[in-house]
Amino acid sequence: MPDVEFTNLFAVVLIALLAPLLLGLAPRLRVPAVVLEIVAGIVIGPHGLGLVSLDVPLQIVSLLGLGFLLFLAGLEIDVHQLRGQVLRLAVLGYLVTLVLGGIAGVGFSAAGWVQSALLLAVTLSATSLGLVVPVLKDARQADGAVGQFTIAAASVADFAAVLVLSLVFSTEGGSAGERLVMVGLFALLVIVTGFVVATAGRSERIGGVLLRLQDTTAEIRVRAAVVLLVAFVALAEQFGLETILGAFLAGAVVGLVDRDAASHPRFRIKLEALGYGFLIPVFFVTSGLRLDLRGLIDDPAALLRVPLFLLALLIVRGVPAYLSVRTLGTRSTAAVALLQATSLPFIVTATQIGVLTRLMAPVTAAALVCAGLLSVLIFPAAALALLRHPSGSDHESSLQPRRTQTRIDE
Repeated sequence: MPDVEFTNLFAVVLIALLAPLLLGLAPRLRVPAVVLEIVAGIVIGPHGLGLVSLDVPLQIVSLLGLGFLLFLAGLEIDVHQLRGQVLRLAVLGYLVTLVLGGIAGVGFSAAGWVQSALLLAVTLSATSLGLVVPVLKDARQADGAVGQFTIAAASVADFAAVLVLSLVFSTEGGSAGERLVMVGLFALLVIVTGFVVATAGRSERIGGVLLRLQDTTAEIRVRAAVVLLVAFVALAEQFGLETILGAFLAGAVVGLVDRDAASHPRFRIKLEALGYGFLIPVFFVTSGLRLDLRGLIDDPAALLRVPLFLLALLIVRGVPAYLSVRTLGTRSTAAVALLQATSLPFIVTATQIGVLTRLMAPVTAAALVCAGLLSVLIFPAAALALLRHPSGSDHESSLQPRRTQTRIDE
């Protein structure tokens, strides 16, 4: 066997096991496991106690975890439900987000905290849908107007943020114009692939084989999904785009063609088991290993960036929610604003790209991730309090209910 050690990987998967287990033993502690995973990574990592280092096996599994995280995010976007008023407000809200994020970026850039105002705007523009959907379920709002607006806005924001990040800030090089052409060609290839996969799925012969093998050791549907994920990631790399775009679109294609899950109800559960059971937690713990908080701790002025970035996140993602205030009412809209401002996984991804492209200093990246951690701890709990005690003046619209989605990145 090659001379490779798995000690560091063992430590990371052990943390991935203990984080949700400890939360399960303390059910009143409403903290997402991802927060404990990142914090534990910081503590044991090279910038903490130095117990675990970022070696090759850990980097490979972490990269797979990032791909699967974006794949599952794309899988949960239901394009068939994005229509009408909900879609218009979601798109308009994201445009408002970019404007507000650009203003914030210009301000932070003038202060010398970031090198690219647009990168900061994009970093602040996504929402952690997998963290906010459980809150909507707890408040029994996932199928109502509040849930529709929140989920639609988060879906549009996630897709647009991944696209813009890949188009403008790819680490693969090339001009923006060249990447735009490559994105167009890549999108065309994705559409053709989706059409071919959907057509093959409607074939009685192929459908029969898939049905026969899906719950055997072949796990044919899971293998096909993984092949599509790896293929899109490899193609995105060949086109000079960020691999996260390939992973995200692979999930979107699978979600689009997997409309009728009656014949394979356990398919998505299996994909989530592979992702959340192994790969994705490794990515989050490893993200903590990479995070250097010494610059924040040693410099009180740098530490001040954390609450300011948190405030910027609340404004950039929260203010657009008030486009729906006439439909939802003030109290429910405030809850939607808090949920939309809940973000962490995309912040982790965007800051890593920012550091690699030298458009963001490590101390700024650490401050942004800390702000994301605080958003996950504070905003969903506050939103849940608002949704559990609705005001009499608030109301639900007559919009058609949207199907409840499972978590994406918790």
